[in-house]
Amino acid sequence: MMLSDPNGPAVIVDPFSSGGMYAPAFRQAGVPVVAVLSGPDMPEVYRASFHPEDFPEMIVFDGDLDAVAGRLRELRPRCILPGAESGVELADLLSSLVTEELANVPELRAARRHKWEMAEAARRAGLPVIRQICTDDPAEVEAWIEREGLVGRDLVVKPPKSASTDGVTRVRENWREAFEAQLGRPNQWQIINDRMLVQEYVNGHEYVIDIFSHDGVHTVTDLCRYTKVDNSEYMAVYDAMEWVSPDEPEVQELVDYTRKFLDAVGFRFGAAHVEVMLSEDGPRLIELNARPHGGGQPRFCRMATGDSQIDRAVRYFTRAGEIPEGYRLQNVTLVVFLISRASGIVRNAACLEDVAKLASHYHHVVGVKDGDRLEVTKDLLNTLSLGFVVLAGPDREQVWADYEEVRRIEAGLIVA
Repeated sequence: MMLSDPNGPAVIVDPFSSGGMYAPAFRQAGVPVVAVLSGPDMPEVYRASFHPEDFPEMIVFDGDLDAVAGRLRELRPRCILPGAESGVELADLLSSLVTEELANVPELRAARRHKWEMAEAARRAGLPVIRQICTDDPAEVEAWIEREGLVGRDLVVKPPKSASTDGVTRVRENWREAFEAQLGRPNQWQIINDRMLVQEYVNGHEYVIDIFSHDGVHTVTDLCRYTKVDNSEYMAVYDAMEWVSPDEPEVQELVDYTRKFLDAVGFRFGAAHVEVMLSEDGPRLIELNARPHGGGQPRFCRMATGDSQIDRAVRYFTRAGEIPEGYRLQNVTLVVFLISRASGIVRNAACLEDVAKLASHYHHVVGVKDGDRLEVTKDLLNTLSLGFVVLAGPDREQVWADYEEVRRIEAGLIVA
């Protein structure tokens, strides 16, 4: 058995998005970080968040798994963790080859990345899940819709191995059009959609439960409530995300469901976030992302709770402190996602900078400038390209009043 070295470097596979926060946090704890890139061509969506200067060594995986694993054995790392979605599968493989005692259950690897497989693992464990089918045959979908009594009902079509709501489409009679439009084509991560997932559409409140796990103990770093809106024909447009107090009545039910699900997919070590719909019939899995919550969320979690997935990972792998099983809410914290209602050329991007004047303003990102072409916001990737605002403070009324001000400022953006 290959063992980790508690004095070795940390290894991050695809240290992009929030995964880029590992390097400075480990470095502050006196630990060097080695980057493994899952391929020679970085997904464009991650390029701006990658900081190669953070890494004394970078290893590029070109298909030769033995070569990468051999180099990592020489380095004797203390841990191997995925930074972004594109690195989840490679990190899982490498940890089972190099730091075996810190690996997730190898036999359940597919259930930690493929949306159909993760729901099937949950179902086998006795957890209720959303009805779904995964196939490349529209005739099978048609028969399933008839069999399940879903004719005339809203459905969701999405790629089984994408992320950030890429390709998620709400449909009814036109399910075949959405299905065939993506089948056989690459998603945002350049993975071919060899099958498509079709699900019943479930109403309820959507939550994300952020986890740091060690030895199969799933500690909760925070729990957030999403609100989403329909923007033209697009259903997966984020409106806001609010950190939820652990004292709210729904929290324990959501946490219990999430912990049982993580056991079902063999998740034992590292950061993950699990998206769950709380329907009138109880929690229903949406999906697992077996890596840190993206978009810089751990930074904002520090404002909300004083802790984060990144901080817990560093403490655990440097033996620098206790890891609590739950969290405390220190500040009301809200992420407001900017939404474009029209396509065209941006004329007055500077108006969005007025969000910095709001009483509860904590952080904001504006991703457009005058002259840029802006498309109608259709998914989370579009949202993050446009920008977002983080509001935080002790007064919930002030935070939500400032939310309304963000929407007023946003309405003044000229796109023509």
